[in-house]
Amino acid sequence: MVSEHAAPAPAPASTAQVLVASNRGPVSYTLGEDGKLDAKRGGGGLVSGLSAVDDKLWVCAALGDGDREAVRRGVGEAGVRMLDIDAGVHADAYNGIANSVLWFVHHLLYQTPVEPVFDAEFRRQWASYETYNRAFAEALAEEAGPGASVLVQDYHLALVPGMLRELRPDLRIGHFSHTPWAPVDYFRLLPDDIAEQLLRGILGADRAAFLTRRWADAFIGCCTEILGGTGRTRIGVHGLGADADFLRRRSHEADVDERMAALREQVGEGRKTIVRVDRTELSKNIVRGLHAYRALLDAHPEWRERVVHIAFAYPSRQDLAVYRDYTAAVQTLATEINGAYGTESWTPVVLHVKDDFARSLAAYRLADVALVNPIRDGMNLVAKEVPVVSDHGCALVLSREAGAYEELGEDAIVVNPYDVTGTAEALHEALTMSGDERSGRTKRLAEAATALPPQQWFLDQLEALRQE
Repeated sequence: MVSEHAAPAPAPASTAQVLVASNRGPVSYTLGEDGKLDAKRGGGGLVSGLSAVDDKLWVCAALGDGDREAVRRGVGEAGVRMLDIDAGVHADAYNGIANSVLWFVHHLLYQTPVEPVFDAEFRRQWASYETYNRAFAEALAEEAGPGASVLVQDYHLALVPGMLRELRPDLRIGHFSHTPWAPVDYFRLLPDDIAEQLLRGILGADRAAFLTRRWADAFIGCCTEILGGTGRTRIGVHGLGADADFLRRRSHEADVDERMAALREQVGEGRKTIVRVDRTELSKNIVRGLHAYRALLDAHPEWRERVVHIAFAYPSRQDLAVYRDYTAAVQTLATEINGAYGTESWTPVVLHVKDDFARSLAAYRLADVALVNPIRDGMNLVAKEVPVVSDHGCALVLSREAGAYEELGEDAIVVNPYDVTGTAEALHEALTMSGDERSGRTKRLAEAATALPPQQWFLDQLEALRQE
């Protein structure tokens, strides 16, 4: 919440009329041993979506030493303001609260007999989360032109709309949640005052938007139960789609062809492929996916030597012990499966843990079956990208807990992500699907997946925010 002694609204320092705020920005910097700063452009749906707007300002955080040094040296690019927030404050806000509390709440990840524990350390980290959000609110208030539109992104910045509203009541403010939203009973694991503060923070926006109707309804349910309603804030739904033009072009470049040749050699001639591409994020359910693949080999031994599970599990949040342990569990289980079932000429699981976008696209093109089985996911773009890129059509095995289920469920083979036996049978069904059925499903999946490409997704939000 904004301090009772908050300063009056500052005079705008710029005339920016479209502003976006997110933890991570479109560019990051690496500091070399020679003192040189190297810039790297980011990707993803938000970066693609923002390309639809020319006159914009992106406010983001300096995430590492290279970013902070770039800010200190005055290095940057037009249209981006990077905030050099104290590294300790950022660590508390990002890892302590956003990734270890809010992410766990919205993805239902807590082992409730032993966690969470909201103690004095949590309160200390929460104060950093407030400080972090306030830094964004003050920067946006300073940069926004009169009556500008500000689109705040995600759970890292849930308090920003309310803080910004007090500083600049003239602005049109939107908040977009890229994650699921917890049902009210689970959301109320949070201390009562914190739960209320989060909701009021987002309700400082003119409009709060979500990836699916299910997540929007869960937010409304929390507001109704805890606050008595959503007040004057409008609620919207925008299901981010795949960028078909970019994916189809990029997936046929030379480096992707090279990765395809290497993967074909690893798979072996004539074998089918089950592909998954994920970060080793707890909610992605990679371990149960591997258990399901092992159950497939047990229940249907006819698939031994005839199928390979290509599993890309790219490390995520390795500065948190629970994520390091999960990544290790994925690697251990893949090794166990290969040891138990593999032969001299057949490796059942081809696991890669080093992030490689070209290799991911190559796997998309090769996939006979795509396995997307998250415990809970705001959307899951992999489920949308594979049908767009697939060379010969693929069957999609999809968790009913992925946001993409709302749009793709009719043509996917839908699974309960906790049901290993059921997922194994779904994999068998997918592998035995006829070519004609697989082709038809893939075509319809690709059409649904690209219905709202990133640029239109962003423009639709901007237009809705500007409407009276």
